[in-house]
Amino acid sequence: MRKGVHGPLALSGNSPPPELVYDPPTDTGLNVLHVDEDILVLSKPAGLLSVPGNSADLQDCMERRAQSQLPTARTVHRLDRPTSGIFLMALNAEAHRRLGIQFEKRSTSKTYKAIVSGVVLEDEGAIEQALRTDWYNRPKQMVDNCLGREAITRWQVLERHSASTRMELRPITGRSHQLRVHMQWLGYPIMGDEFYVNDQNEAPRLMLHAETLEIFHPATNERLEFVDPCPF
Repeated sequence: MRKGVHGPLALSGNSPPPELVYDPPTDTGLNVLHVDEDILVLSKPAGLLSVPGNSADLQDCMERRAQSQLPTARTVHRLDRPTSGIFLMALNAEAHRRLGIQFEKRSTSKTYKAIVSGVVLEDEGAIEQALRTDWYNRPKQMVDNCLGREAITRWQVLERHSASTRMELRPITGRSHQLRVHMQWLGYPIMGDEFYVNDQNEAPRLMLHAETLEIFHPATNERLEFVDPCPF
């Protein structure tokens, strides 16, 4: 099965976000990393929604594409539309329940690769800043340590360049837009972010990729690691 190619989401202006124009990847083939009786692990292309939206033009998504070939596939977690990488689905109700508990109890482990704007001086660190929806600028999120929900991200520098830094990001929690908002808060926004970076032309896409995922298999309880090498 083939990888898709990412398509842009046209945005202009600042706050509130303008009307979104959804342009999903035209290649509808699935890139399957693993499949058995209980789980399906895919590589999600940048530019594709994880689940369908509320309007007729937002129905093309990873969930629908997977269900066209495996009708019992159920979404376990989500990746932001512009984020690429590992996407886990359950193939039956019991697997879906068991995997959901793992994500809720934080017994999964995830790593992302990102390229951020600016040169990060420290080698590693952690961000503990609560997040909530920015209600006047939805779907944007914002730091709010009074009303927000706990959000923790650990980070490590991999390479430094003249005006950017390649990083490994490990979210401990799984809040919406967590990595994007946390890196903006740190002062090093992820390049190509249409919501949290003023100059979107510095990268062809959001430079964020879900590279590894560790879970316990819902049927055997075996610890498994899946890897989807970063494409940038």
